[in-house]
Amino acid sequence: MKQDGSRALFQYWNRLRGTRTAPLRTEVEPADIKTLLGDTFILERDTRGEPIFRLAGTRLCAVYGRELKGFAFASLWRDRDRRMMSRLVSNVFQSKSVVVFDFEGFSREDRSTQFEFVLLPLDGGLESPRCLGALSVGPKPFWLGAEAVTDAKIGSVRFVEPDRDPFLVDRRRTPRLDSNDAIQIGRSSDAMPLNNARRIRHLLVLEGGREP
Repeated sequence: MKQDGSRALFQYWNRLRGTRTAPLRTEVEPADIKTLLGDTFILERDTRGEPIFRLAGTRLCAVYGRELKGFAFASLWRDRDRRMMSRLVSNVFQSKSVVVFDFEGFSREDRSTQFEFVLLPLDGGLESPRCLGALSVGPKPFWLGAEAVTDAKIGSVRFVEPDRDPFLVDRRRTPRLDSNDAIQIGRSSDAMPLNNARRIRHLLVLEGGREP
């Protein structure tokens, strides 16, 4: 994890869960993460099985220039990436995966900056899976909050097993996955197809790109 906000939320989540795969959703106390609240969100699954925003912080909404509560997480992404993003969150819901990914966000005026999302599972029972997350940005550009992010270039998607390696490796140092290596994500039969993945130990990296 490259951004301080991602690390801080991960550490809080990790303390809450103890030896469990995920903490209960009722254990999250907003007062404990008050400095992060503007950038955090909670996702839930709607009646169609799609992840939607149950709650979204004010700074997060300002980045996208709209209130996100009730909107689909996949709506933040271009059409060709939406199915992948929906299935990514489904892995967090079903397999209690911890996911971090970086992307370059573009405004309508084509200004850009780097962001990082972290997705952390919450135990809400089989009928009500939840996900706690945060959006972090590096050095904040002058235009952020005044110009909405309307497009994104996905850099990488990384999965981590918190008990083995709580901080993720830099994808620039990740070797190519050998074609003979088997790839598995979590325990779900609905795992994402990862034809272009790269692996280092138990971590996987998915490369994305922005169409010209």
